[in-house]
Amino acid sequence: MSAIGAPGAAPHSLRTCSRTACSRRAVATLTYVYADSTAVLGPLATFAEPHAYDLCDVHSERLSAPRGWEVLRLALGTPQTGPSSDDLLALADAVREAARPLPAPVAAEAPREGGREVARKGHLRMLTSD
Repeated sequence: MSAIGAPGAAPHSLRTCSRTACSRRAVATLTYVYADSTAVLGPLATFAEPHAYDLCDVHSERLSAPRGWEVLRLALGTPQTGPSSDDLLALADAVREAARPLPAPVAAEAPREGGREVARKGHLRMLTSD
């Protein structure tokens, strides 16, 4: 059994249902949107939130809301344990972009007719007119 904070342990692996006397593993998170009179039941949040309730599968299925409230159930699905294929493709593209050689510097503009470069300091040039 892994301890909380152990390397490689999922942050939510040891959370239990918030219902009194229930010791089942939490699989969903319940939050309330009071302004819209809506209860939102979705996948287990990555971290425990102070105003959210973690529920087990039994309690999440039996969830009901007060009269006049709407229950919005989001797909619980299985959480991804690693990066998605989109994440890996984006990383590969970034590495390819960083490995590309820099374009050749644009040749400095030729001095105007009759002018010649007398001195240079950094990117600045001093020209004289003949």
